[in-house]
Amino acid sequence: MTETLTQNTELTSKVRSSLEACGVDIDALSGAHEALSPLTGEILMNLPVNTETEIDTMIAQAAEAFKTWRDVPAPVRGNLVKRWGELLTQHKGDLAVIVTAEAGKITSEALGEVQEMIDICDFAVGQSRQLYGKTMPSERPGHRLMETWHPLGVVGIISAFNFPVAVYAWNTALALVCGDTVVWKPSGMTMLSAIAADALLARAAQEVGAPKNLHKLALTDRVGGQLIVDDPRIALVSATGSVRMGQEVAPRVAQRFGRALLELGGNNAAIVTPSADLDLALRGIVFAAVGTAGQRCTSMRRLIVHESIVDDLTQKLVSAYGTLRIGTPLDEENLIGPLINKSSFEGMQNALTAAKEQGGTVLCGGARVKADEQPGAYYVEPAIVRMPSQTPVVKDETFAPLLYVMSYTDFDDAVALQNDVPQGLSSAVFTNNHAEAEQFLSAAGSDCGIANVNIGTSGAEIGGAFGGEKETGGGRESGADSWKVYMRQATNTVNYSGELPLAQGVKFL
Repeated sequence: MTETLTQNTELTSKVRSSLEACGVDIDALSGAHEALSPLTGEILMNLPVNTETEIDTMIAQAAEAFKTWRDVPAPVRGNLVKRWGELLTQHKGDLAVIVTAEAGKITSEALGEVQEMIDICDFAVGQSRQLYGKTMPSERPGHRLMETWHPLGVVGIISAFNFPVAVYAWNTALALVCGDTVVWKPSGMTMLSAIAADALLARAAQEVGAPKNLHKLALTDRVGGQLIVDDPRIALVSATGSVRMGQEVAPRVAQRFGRALLELGGNNAAIVTPSADLDLALRGIVFAAVGTAGQRCTSMRRLIVHESIVDDLTQKLVSAYGTLRIGTPLDEENLIGPLINKSSFEGMQNALTAAKEQGGTVLCGGARVKADEQPGAYYVEPAIVRMPSQTPVVKDETFAPLLYVMSYTDFDDAVALQNDVPQGLSSAVFTNNHAEAEQFLSAAGSDCGIANVNIGTSGAEIGGAFGGEKETGGGRESGADSWKVYMRQATNTVNYSGELPLAQGVKFL
């Protein structure tokens, strides 16, 4: 017991030191909200919760700051994001410590998340000089027809616990170079990570002489989030979370004719064909299924394997799972950290019960471990369940390391099985058959926003747009031309002919 208390004290001390290194005034933080660590269940710090009046003021300040920021040249706006990226690089380890303590990620994954922030800053700085519009031929002589892109307004960001800072950066870096301001509501489970990330952006803004109130951090609950969703001064609501959350957010934003960017649930599958490199597939499947303790929206939930190799691959997976070290991410030899809380553990247990009732066989995992050492934390063995078919429980997303294995005979049937769920985020096929790979990537193949060949379902790079279809929400963040989400488009016609011909040959006066 003494050892556990010592470890807890060390964890809190590390978090406080990292916050201070990021520029957070620790003495100014106090309140009723308990910031808990899933590593131990301990209270890391008590934090304030913003009132409705304070959130209203934040939105008003961001709306006012937008009037100045939108007129700053985009490359100059990029200087702010460039400096933020430099500070994130400098404090990568500090921010990763906080992410580990709050989200339960192993050190390499926490560092990887901060690296995503750095990468999107680099991307956005380049984008600040590439907010291109098109010039189109006009049917009228002496006329120029073109499109221009303009800043949208205030962007409201609602993020989830599993990526407490990266998704915020995806939105914020692009929003800022596009000329928008932001109001951010982080998950109540990862407020310390948000405070640290916001402090580094505040320092960057001060150092480059950016206007005040470009970014506001709202430490609030669901009610406060609804204020952001409903406020007409918020031009775009970018919300990451569950399908249920998206079903509430989308109609509320639509009712006031606002814009919504939704990144919701995923129930991601991989197909493994007879020609696949099974060693490569094994590595890709294990990381995608158990990384971040299965708490990624891109985590692999379903595995669809050809009947000729399903027994062999399943046996290899069970053996690989048996070698995975589970425990505190403070020990860098551990590969699987805790679930975020008791509710997540109970959700996994309920899914396992339902799977067995629907004909499934649990091949390994599912049990809670280390409860004696850390009674307030929920470490769990990743589970593999062999299913006779894609039953109702398989079509539901369980946010835990739970992998359902099914077999197929015909490749067309495998693709149909992969698509036969309400969600449409990420997908993969492991094959060395070129025709199968091309079919999977075709319009008749995977219906997901992300479709991979010979790589798992998780681990997206910021250079490509991130998002999905169906109940995943249809949003796109990060790379490609996602910057357009944060801007408004205008079509311009310039008449330099001295005449006034009308389009389509209309005659009037």
